[in-house]
Amino acid sequence: MKAANSRQPSSVTSKILKLVGVILIVSSLLDYAVFLIPPSRPGGVDDPQWRLNFLQWQQGVTGQLIDRGVIPMVGLALLFAGYWIDTNSGVARKGWEDLVRVGALILSAILGLSFLLPVPLLNINSLRLLNQEAIARINQRATQVETQIASQSAQVTALLEDSKKLSELDQALKSGQVQGEQQARLQALKDQLEKLKQDPKALNAQVDAAKTQVRGGKLEAQKQAQGELWKTSIRNGLSSLLLAIGYLSIAALGLTGLGGSRRKAQAR
Repeated sequence: MKAANSRQPSSVTSKILKLVGVILIVSSLLDYAVFLIPPSRPGGVDDPQWRLNFLQWQQGVTGQLIDRGVIPMVGLALLFAGYWIDTNSGVARKGWEDLVRVGALILSAILGLSFLLPVPLLNINSLRLLNQEAIARINQRATQVETQIASQSAQVTALLEDSKKLSELDQALKSGQVQGEQQARLQALKDQLEKLKQDPKALNAQVDAAKTQVRGGKLEAQKQAQGELWKTSIRNGLSSLLLAIGYLSIAALGLTGLGGSRRKAQAR
């Protein structure tokens, strides 16, 4: 009677552990299935925006798989803890429970192999391609800004050499036709043009300083992008390796335990 009563709490505990373990595993697999749905491609594979969206989706999927990879592992641990309690309590297992255990071990081996190579390689490759896209955008923006600087410099140079326009600017200010904010802007423009006319080299110095600032910002942005790439790649790579070790260890230990249980059953 006492033995039966002592087994009851263990049986309840094992059922709870197995139930929670199965829920964690199934919910994680459902999440993975949703993550693996690729983005739609209205513009086709030749659409640059779709390729960018696909890379972002790939990086997001592999990143989510790595970040949430420990959840199925916890589920497997709870599941096998429940079976361990049953074994030590002398509770007889049902036939379908052995199938569940084998299926869980197969799933563990599949996840371990996935985290060992495909997932981290896809993640690092998508990060690398996204980094190339980011650097290309940085270079493009820097080139556009330098082109604008060169265009504005040419306009200022042409204005300095056009005495008629300078005279018209001076007359507009003296006539009082412009007032308020517009007058302040024109007056500032006139003062700047007069300074540049007195010191022609100042314009070149300002242009060079602006270009230097743009190039420095470009290099800093490229350096930051490369740093983020390395940091994320190393973190995801190490996390994926640890997950692979964990899942493959669970599969190996579980298979060893199954073999031992069968030998004991045969010996009996």
